[in-house]
Amino acid sequence: MRAPAFWTQPGLIPTLLRPLGLLWAGAGAWRQARTRPWRAPVPVICIGNLIMGGAGKTPVAMALAQRLQGHGHHPHLLSRGYGGKLKGPLRVDPSHHTAQEVGDEPLLLAKAAPCWIAHDRKAGILAAAAAGADLIILDDGFQNPGVAKDFSFIVIDHGYGFGNGEVFPAGPLREPAARGLARADAVILLGEGAELPLPPELPRLEARFAVTAAPPLGGKRVLAFAGIGRPAKFYATLADQGALIAATRDFADHHPYRPEEVASLIEEASKAEALPVTTEKDWVRLPEALRDRVAKVEIAVEWADEAALDRLLLSLESNPRN
Repeated sequence: MRAPAFWTQPGLIPTLLRPLGLLWAGAGAWRQARTRPWRAPVPVICIGNLIMGGAGKTPVAMALAQRLQGHGHHPHLLSRGYGGKLKGPLRVDPSHHTAQEVGDEPLLLAKAAPCWIAHDRKAGILAAAAAGADLIILDDGFQNPGVAKDFSFIVIDHGYGFGNGEVFPAGPLREPAARGLARADAVILLGEGAELPLPPELPRLEARFAVTAAPPLGGKRVLAFAGIGRPAKFYATLADQGALIAATRDFADHHPYRPEEVASLIEEASKAEALPVTTEKDWVRLPEALRDRVAKVEIAVEWADEAALDRLLLSLESNPRN
């Protein structure tokens, strides 16, 4: 889905929709209260967020998996495989599987560590543990009470924050921010933004996205398109790389690109004497025959204080069962 503009600020529409938001929040609280979480045989780390759409969870999950590998662990990543037709549990093979089969995010996650998809998270965790995982990193699932989490990170796009502060459908929040933050063990603030109402005792880590692979963009005209949570964030990244943005095209998150759609974007770019460029997450959803005609930009999480991250991970390792 695309986030509506009224999610970013107070107004008449959020006010009118607030009763539905209260019902949504109440249903979530009831689900949390009545569910007895299943305890996995290995520690579970959850990478979640509080808003609908993307906040940067997948790159954070990849970065934490790589960091934990550096600590001597054998983490496996688990995703529901949103947008893919396979239900799993299934270990993702990027050389064999497609985004249409397993979803776009698992293809990226599998670059960092063994990645599984499973609509049934319990089955996925058991499969990963049987394959040698000594801990599980859940990409999303913070609002799902079915699996007990040993540690939960909340990822916040600092430039967007909590939007207008309202719960869906009046705003972007999946649940009231205060309630979600009360269950979190730490927050990760991505990028820069205004001060947020975070509990002072809640550990926080700051990070940013850094481009790790891209064509030369300095002074280059580009037609940029993206189907992610906040396409504007990608366009800002291109501008930071010196690209001259001739046009942008926004699509819904996880948008399945049709061949004629991509061909039209390529033709439009050609007429504008621009390079068609997109995110790596979008690129894996493009028709394979057209991928070599679209440039991709790869990013990774860059921590502001790596020592603080390591201290947090070491405290988690010393007391994994909260």
